[in-house]
Amino acid sequence: MSYDLKKDKSGKFTFNLKAGNGQVILTGQSYASKQGAQDGIASVRTHGVDDANFELKTSVAGEPFFVLKAKNGQIIGKSEMYSSTGARDNGVASVKNNSSSTTVNDLTGA
Repeated sequence: MSYDLKKDKSGKFTFNLKAGNGQVILTGQSYASKQGAQDGIASVRTHGVDDANFELKTSVAGEPFFVLKAKNGQIIGKSEMYSSTGARDNGVASVKNNSSSTTVNDLTGA
């Protein structure tokens, strides 16, 4: 379990939370600064352990997914689209189990 801190082609910063098997389980919002993305990771650590912070959703195509929100209602990150609600629920459980990771792989080159 770890966080990958990245910089996209447009110069914005984001992160992925990965499970122990290397699969991405949560993708953070885009941030203008590296510090903003690091603060986002800290927010996942704080909010990712509480069921109340997860909003279970379904896409217009009928695919289950979830978002993780801070106490103020702001979205911190989003999951991938899942094939079933059970798989989505396993994704939530994985974020809860892995969000406390202190390993951050800085892939920004900055």
